[in-house]
Amino acid sequence: MQIHRRFAALPGNARGASLALGNFDGVHIGHRAVIAAAGEAARRLGVPLGVLTFEPHPREVLAPERAPARLTTFARKVRLMEELGVEQLIALPFDHRLMSQAPEAFAKEILVDLLSIRAAAAGHDFCFGHRRSGDMAQLSTLGRQMGFAVQSVHGVELDGQLASSTLIRKLLLAGNLADANALLGANFCTGGIVVHGDARGRELGYPTANIQAVGRKTLLPANGIYAVRAGVQWPDGLLWYDGVCSLGTRPTFDGNDRRLEVNILDGRYDLYGLRMKVEFVARLRGEEYFADIDALIQQMARDCANARAALCAAPPSLGTGKGRIIAG
Repeated sequence: MQIHRRFAALPGNARGASLALGNFDGVHIGHRAVIAAAGEAARRLGVPLGVLTFEPHPREVLAPERAPARLTTFARKVRLMEELGVEQLIALPFDHRLMSQAPEAFAKEILVDLLSIRAAAAGHDFCFGHRRSGDMAQLSTLGRQMGFAVQSVHGVELDGQLASSTLIRKLLLAGNLADANALLGANFCTGGIVVHGDARGRELGYPTANIQAVGRKTLLPANGIYAVRAGVQWPDGLLWYDGVCSLGTRPTFDGNDRRLEVNILDGRYDLYGLRMKVEFVARLRGEEYFADIDALIQQMARDCANARAALCAAPPSLGTGKGRIIAG
């Protein structure tokens, strides 16, 4: 997949595609339906499949203090889209010039003059142009006038829940990882840099990697204990390991700052300074206070056993890149 973030010299193969339009935070099952619709048009027309997304998220420009935490980093969005067969990813810079552009100007200057698109697909509630004044009905009209096909894609429901980035954020914050992952169509994933912590886990016999988030604000799910897959970016490549994760304030030790800590189930490694991805596979339990350390250690042993069982039963991961998986 080719990624385009600069447009002064856009290559010819980035033009003439069938494009899925949207922000695609999470690349959830509703987004996948839009990309699939664009893919069908691409095959019919014999042109590349592309995605036009906005970077940063429009709300991060319009109201940064109220912007939602991201479900996916840009890098993970890229990996997920690549697995869906996207050939061209257009990351359009969302700035004050773009947000002041009239819908007609967006269609003419971006979709036609810059990208020469053959077809476009978007969710039925997609809006574009100044103050979100353009809708799918207007895009269809502009497409007929300017020579590209337009398909409006209805939302996708799963067990009576309409897939949306907003709903998935709420589910994750409520601790409902199973429903969130089902609507995402992949396991929720975050990550960061491994930094030094209190070494408390090592003292208890369960050493943990403390993860410090990097980049733009990304979401963390509800506090608790999770079965995870941990992707370590070693100098010679990415390796994935089975693990168990503690997310919370460590009430047994009177902690007050929220930490993401991962115990790799088999093996001990020097991970400081390395990047680690954390894929949340199953929620095992909520965060608890333990009156004595022995009770905590016994529960940690049960957590590890439960994590192994959950990971063994879990399907293969999506969006994990090309790294090898080393099971626990």
